[in-house]
Amino acid sequence: MAEQTSDQTTPLLRRNLWRSRLSALPFTGSLRLKTSLLSELGGSVGDLGTYIPIVLALTLVSNLDLSTTLIFTAFYNIITGAIFGIPMPVQPMKSIAAVAVSEIPHLTVPQIAAAGICTAGTLLFLGVTGLMSFFYRFIPLPVVRGVQLSQGLAFAFSAIKYIRYNQDFTSTKASATSPRSWLGLDGVILALTCVSFLILVTGSGEVVEDDEDEDEDRNVRRRLRTLSSIPAALIVFLLGLILCFVRDPSIIHDIKFGPSKIHILKITWEDWKTGFLRGAIPQIPLSVLNSVIAVCKLSADLFPEKEVSATRVSVSVGLMNLVGSWFGAMPCCHGAGGLAGQYRFGGRSGASVAFLGLGKLVLGLVFGSSFVRILNQFPIGILGVLLLFAGIELAMASRDMNSKEESFVMLVCAAVSLTGSSAALGFGCGIVLFLLLKLRELDCFDSCFGRSNDETSLNP
Repeated sequence: MAEQTSDQTTPLLRRNLWRSRLSALPFTGSLRLKTSLLSELGGSVGDLGTYIPIVLALTLVSNLDLSTTLIFTAFYNIITGAIFGIPMPVQPMKSIAAVAVSEIPHLTVPQIAAAGICTAGTLLFLGVTGLMSFFYRFIPLPVVRGVQLSQGLAFAFSAIKYIRYNQDFTSTKASATSPRSWLGLDGVILALTCVSFLILVTGSGEVVEDDEDEDEDRNVRRRLRTLSSIPAALIVFLLGLILCFVRDPSIIHDIKFGPSKIHILKITWEDWKTGFLRGAIPQIPLSVLNSVIAVCKLSADLFPEKEVSATRVSVSVGLMNLVGSWFGAMPCCHGAGGLAGQYRFGGRSGASVAFLGLGKLVLGLVFGSSFVRILNQFPIGILGVLLLFAGIELAMASRDMNSKEESFVMLVCAAVSLTGSSAALGFGCGIVLFLLLKLRELDCFDSCFGRSNDETSLNP
């Protein structure tokens, strides 16, 4: 009887032993769900509004290998999710992508890789030497908020264009003379329906907490918690995938199974020079500001219990691209807009981006580069909807500017960034403005003007 009891308890003891061993593994806590599984899955697709259009444009224009990009960015997602423990996004380097697609001649894949490696080397140097942490500590918060506000509004403006006008990602220009039709499988009504659905389910993105109020309030909060547990963004994204095959059923015949052959690129001296001058130089200030400084500030707002240092983020971006770019993967970084989007739709832990990474890995290994045929039919209006919510969430991070002086610096920085189409230009103007305002408060400034006023009164 004792032997029978021992045999029955052994599997349970083994199960507990495996659980204890798994929980003892490093990074297990980072991948532990902080909310429901469906919420984390919904948050995982929160940054695809920027990811898909840029990847699609680079694939069609610059012949970027989609399979290689999906596989490497999948590993980036899984590793960063495990390291940081928050839905740290992996997004394309937007300035490099814009130059590669819009300027003539287009950048080749080796030139794109060279630009990514040069940018990565710079960020790795700034991170290892501690310079990035120095910048993070001393850059005024209103200036960072101005950069975040401009980036968020830029995303929102692009999202409205996606919804309202037909797009040609191969030229990165909206066709203002060709408004999108209201009806159809990629019409304005479809996009507005998705917007309404996301608002009804997720509201303004607020977190619903338990409260000891009246029964009626508890019922409302219970209903809101139930709605917020629905993976609204994931449902919208899956709807877009289904519509891909409805819009063009022939793409089924173009799908080829298996990944592309991964190989090391041959980068010539001319590729290095072109990539650095045309791609890396405009990308480096954007990566420093939006991929590191703004990401760390936003993560401190959204996840105050989880410290993310500027050094770790900078080193992360550097190492990702120093590995993947040599194989032709798209240059990537962490972006504040992607973090805002994933948080907006339910992502709260590293598991959210890890799920996204697993999805990319499956697509890259199973469908390879033929998956571009599916993406080419994805409703652009739905991408605009996802991008709209991500942009608004990022812009709302600036709502903590309480004084008139802080708001003044933030708004000037955002205005210059938007009209000059350069976050670096807005950043520079914001720093100068902040220093000028602080100069007014110095004793030497007051004494100088005080002495001048005294002399004026003595010599009428």
